[in-house]
Amino acid sequence: MAAFACLLLLGLAALFGAGELLSSPARRQIGAAPSDFPASSVTIATAAAPVQGWMARGTPGAGAVLLLHGVRGNRLQMLGRARFLSRLGYGVLLIDQQAHGESAGERISFGVREADGVRAALAFLKREQPGERIGVIGMSLGAAALVLSKPGRAIDALVIEAMYPTIEEAIGNRLRLYLGSAGGRLAPLLLWQVPLRLDLTLDQLRPIDAVGALACPTLVVGGEFDRHTSELETRRIYAAVPEPKQLWIVAGAAHTDFHGFEKHEYETRIGQFMEAHLRSESIPGKTR
Repeated sequence: MAAFACLLLLGLAALFGAGELLSSPARRQIGAAPSDFPASSVTIATAAAPVQGWMARGTPGAGAVLLLHGVRGNRLQMLGRARFLSRLGYGVLLIDQQAHGESAGERISFGVREADGVRAALAFLKREQPGERIGVIGMSLGAAALVLSKPGRAIDALVIEAMYPTIEEAIGNRLRLYLGSAGGRLAPLLLWQVPLRLDLTLDQLRPIDAVGALACPTLVVGGEFDRHTSELETRRIYAAVPEPKQLWIVAGAAHTDFHGFEKHEYETRIGQFMEAHLRSESIPGKTR
């Protein structure tokens, strides 16, 4: 009996530690952009704390793209995408989201408070690149932050990559991945920590409920073998997104960097998508 009680306490302590790890900041120094990516360092004010990033200007009329990294990442995670978009003439803004990289923040909030930085970044792009159409590529947490920011008509094209539909599914999937079938039964022990650590309700962490308000062409991307956000979950998100929309299930991919995994096809698909919706000459009746 004592041994069982000890194991139970150890298990609870491990789950509490997991909750701490999931929401703790992922800060690190980034510094200036690399020499092969000619971008300027920028600081973008928000209501809470400044967001740090890099910005590279593009060809006038080509459009501009905001890049949003995944959980516990930073702007370096999106550098490959930034380089290819910059080569095509797009302006590019990469930011470290709240509590990531060089941006301040006490906790990772899985998209809710990160949405403030997304809104500020979009407003910054509007000011710095007036008249340009704006696209966004959001990876995992970045996609959730964009969707939860409720951008309305502030953006003209969106790529959602490997976004979780609800926090319940996100945590359940991860526990099953690491602990097997029993892991799903432990999910409530992590979920009850969310309001305590983040002062948020679980209902605030349901990006799938917010995608119906999107008002721009959207490309939904998921991995065929993703066990963090399953193909079925990606298809549910796609079903909830308004038209016009496209779906790309990346063959053979897990929860990974799709650009790194399938570089040629990624650049072809995303390049065509952005060209169709951002470049002024590609849009019938669009004048400046």
